[in-house]
Amino acid sequence: MPVQRALLSVSDKTGLADFAKGLTALGIEVISTGGTAKALQEAGIPVTPVDQVTGFPEMMEGRVKTLHPAVHGAILADRRKPAHMQAIAEKNIAPIDLVVVNLYPFEQTVAKPGTTLDEAIENIDIGGPSMVRSAAKNHFAVGIVVDPADYAAVLQQLQANDRTLSDDLRSRLALKAFQHTAAYDAAIARYLESQGEGFLPERLTLTFDRAMSMRYGENPHQQAAFYRQKGYEGPTLADATLLSGLELSFNNIQDGDAAMKVAMEFDKPACAIIKHTNPCGCATADDLVTAFRRAKEGDPVSAFGGIVAVNKELDDATAAALCEKNQKWDIILAPSFAPEALERFRNRKSWGQTVRLIAVPNWESVREIKTRAVTDGDLDLKRVSGGLLVQEPDRIVLTRENLKAVSQAQPTPDQIEQMMLAWKLMRHVKSNAIVIVKDNMLVGAGAGQMNRVNSVRLALEQAGERAKGAVLASDAFFPFPDGPEAAILGGVAAIIEPGGSTKDETVIAKCDEYSVPLVFTGIRHFKH
Repeated sequence: MPVQRALLSVSDKTGLADFAKGLTALGIEVISTGGTAKALQEAGIPVTPVDQVTGFPEMMEGRVKTLHPAVHGAILADRRKPAHMQAIAEKNIAPIDLVVVNLYPFEQTVAKPGTTLDEAIENIDIGGPSMVRSAAKNHFAVGIVVDPADYAAVLQQLQANDRTLSDDLRSRLALKAFQHTAAYDAAIARYLESQGEGFLPERLTLTFDRAMSMRYGENPHQQAAFYRQKGYEGPTLADATLLSGLELSFNNIQDGDAAMKVAMEFDKPACAIIKHTNPCGCATADDLVTAFRRAKEGDPVSAFGGIVAVNKELDDATAAALCEKNQKWDIILAPSFAPEALERFRNRKSWGQTVRLIAVPNWESVREIKTRAVTDGDLDLKRVSGGLLVQEPDRIVLTRENLKAVSQAQPTPDQIEQMMLAWKLMRHVKSNAIVIVKDNMLVGAGAGQMNRVNSVRLALEQAGERAKGAVLASDAFFPFPDGPEAAILGGVAAIIEPGGSTKDETVIAKCDEYSVPLVFTGIRHFKH
């Protein structure tokens, strides 16, 4: 059935005039409302005001204008049922064949600082979603367009097919319409939740938009895509720019995100090197190139083919160090890249054209996010069979005031500095987590072991001789003194852990036996 009448009512007027001109050029009558009608009239496009269709003027500041049988009957009439067509004919209602609607900008309104509840409520669209749902329900005969990005495809089909739309296009537009209204309602629910129950309400409503499709998931037989959560305001790879290299994979996103989170912990120039979401190297320094070299020294074997993240613009000196012989990287991630650094990477033989160079914007928001109230965009979500585990993010920051030296030996100022660095790194290592730090760099890590002693042994094995005089951090308390004793015999000179075990006194006694400082924090950082 050809499109003869179209109803246009949009908040986002991107491309509106050109689209409407295309419709009128095909002889399609354009019906419109309020500001949309005014914009079309100013563009010289003939418009039938909706109050001429309904015979009823807009009222209550535009709250009621399309909620009328002359509109919804025209959209909802089932063309396959003679009784429906007779019913609208008896009421002199002509069918509407195309509905073009996008909704009041609710999310943009509530995102503005200082928005009041009254202002938010006023931006809840009622008539718009009703028309969208009516058209989408009747999509076998009615086209529904909610996204200006679809104008070109719709107009092209109308022009090519004697003003008709294919079943396939109408079906796809209807799906998009229902997704649009679902996301809109979810945004309203999220806002109202934040005004009352907070971020852990009885019913959790979250919305995600697909940011990118992927060739496959963790393994080639798994389909995958990356979705960006509505409401998240921090740095994310969903907003990143791939400046060079192969397309990103499912595992790239996981590893890149892990590397970014480690690098973001630091204010000084820092470099983190990640393998399988665990840091295998990390260091801070006065300049980025030194931070990289020291991070790589932590575990050069694991670093090969790893993911590198730095927290400052990646300069040419650091790029030159990354491009030295016998090195290979899968991803290099930074807030930005100096032009000469980009050129150096791209010209690097062997892997220069394949390494993924990723610029992630908005790093400066990290400090603000860590101090503001938690929103649903910040929630830590873990999928389990049949449900979702939800918790607030692990944001607690260790300060020197949290440190409690419980041993006879007291830590030196340098040991305290190394403890603070080790604590930041440890929270990014899978439990049971042990990290060993020396001279502002990670020299050993034990991750994901079933007992804490094995994690200590793995960290010592990686650190080797560098464990002598180093500081060890544990993400949870030592249940027995065997872990600390293994660390001390391996050369560790100071230990920091949460404390809280029933065996704390035996752990303290073991450290006192070797005159090794032991510091409790009272904070646990499991990362399962």
